[in-house]
Amino acid sequence: MFLHDMIEIMSQASPEFEARLESAKLDAMKELAYGASHEINNPLANISARAQALLRDEQDPDRRRTIEAINEQSLRAHEMISDLMLFSRPPALEYTEVDLAALIKQSADEAKEVLQLHEVGIELVVKAEPSTIQADRSQLLIAIGALVRNSLEAIGTAGNIKLSARIEKEQAKVLVEDDGPGIPPEIREHMFEPFYSGREAGRGLGFGLSKCWRIVSEHGGIIKVESPEAGGAIFSISLPTKQKTR
Repeated sequence: MFLHDMIEIMSQASPEFEARLESAKLDAMKELAYGASHEINNPLANISARAQALLRDEQDPDRRRTIEAINEQSLRAHEMISDLMLFSRPPALEYTEVDLAALIKQSADEAKEVLQLHEVGIELVVKAEPSTIQADRSQLLIAIGALVRNSLEAIGTAGNIKLSARIEKEQAKVLVEDDGPGIPPEIREHMFEPFYSGREAGRGLGFGLSKCWRIVSEHGGIIKVESPEAGGAIFSISLPTKQKTR
């Protein structure tokens, strides 16, 4: 009887309760991510340093390739740990006046080479009027770049990404849309959690998405994901145009 009552209460939970529950779950993950990252980083650095030391004296081509592979993989793992560290303990934001249109153009330009390599086009849509907001430019660039890379992972080859921005009243909106295979509802619920694998939707390990969620949250914004019936995915970032005095 107690279990039935609890299930009924949870099914009737308000959106505010669900938001608080989700926030508490992600806060716990932040602490886990920070602790794990701290512990794993040291042995990774040790592996990389020893591999580089071995390379200095190694002459055999086959052995060199093996050692280089060890070093490359340890550096790759270090990059993943860096993403987790940013998710768990991001640097303090440095607010400046940011031109939203220029920001998404820069994001598209930075991704252009890899997108062309995979035959993926990118379309920019911005309104002509000024679109200045108060934000940390470099951090927002990281967040938008993570969404573009996520869309590329989903598409694979031969597809399109649409990147748009607009300001409505005191809210800035950035949308990243792709024509990939879409995202099932059971995966959408976990898209921004670190350690969660969304490979079923062609979306990789999700470190980039959790990092994006963290940056947007630090700005006082909200990030959402939708998957239309026609396919593809739409990621939307909503941000306040002005930051409250702290």
